[in-house]
Amino acid sequence: MLLGKDEPLPVNAVNAGASGSPFVLIGDHAGRRTPASLGDLGLPHEELARHIGWDIGVAELGAALAFLLDSPFISQAYSRLVIDCNRDPSRADSIVEVGDGTTVPGNVGLSDEARAERVAEIFAPYHAAIGRALDARDGQPTAMIAVHSFTPVFGGFTRPWRFGVLHRGDSPLSAAMLSVLREVEGEAVVGDNQPYAMDTVDYSIPHHCDARGLDYLELEVRQDLIETAEQAEAMAEYLAPLLIEALRRLGDEPSGHEG
Repeated sequence: MLLGKDEPLPVNAVNAGASGSPFVLIGDHAGRRTPASLGDLGLPHEELARHIGWDIGVAELGAALAFLLDSPFISQAYSRLVIDCNRDPSRADSIVEVGDGTTVPGNVGLSDEARAERVAEIFAPYHAAIGRALDARDGQPTAMIAVHSFTPVFGGFTRPWRFGVLHRGDSPLSAAMLSVLREVEGEAVVGDNQPYAMDTVDYSIPHHCDARGLDYLELEVRQDLIETAEQAEAMAEYLAPLLIEALRRLGDEPSGHEG
């Protein structure tokens, strides 16, 4: 088995069952643990602590937003280097061998059995928990917010954006939040599908939202703005009213309904 009996489950749930708003928050890359059976994946601590291992600040930001919005926050406890929960597990890059120039020795040359183990014990339980949370809403207006963070410098390029809104051009909530953020922040520092674009690589939102007809928002926050717990909590205080305003502009409910 990949996970020992005394190791944490792959899913963290904050404010589980909350239903005071339409939002269900998720954090695909919030965790940074590695299973004891995998050791450190052959990496030094400083590499595991880099952005290649997790979305810095998202665990704290998501938890704070959950309480401010009266919403559940479901997040992954283990590092994205173990398996990326925002990638289809059939993709080779769902378990990366090289991340931002760093070779991950523990991921090189994995057998099909080793890959399947990570899917079964980490990826599948996480997405099952999200599915159960959505199904339990039983007809309530629902929209998913995937919370991510991005490194301020990538490939030697300094990123000017403070926030990014990722979408496929089919999300009223994403359009509303992009508009709200740009009104208060300015266009130059709020990315429209920057620093990443939502495309066929993304798994969580298409998998959970499309079949249910749910609206969504994939929100990126620059990591130097939320790298401490205090910063993350302050950012949640800043973002929560903006999310509520975006919702108000949609008539107080998203376009999709669960159930």
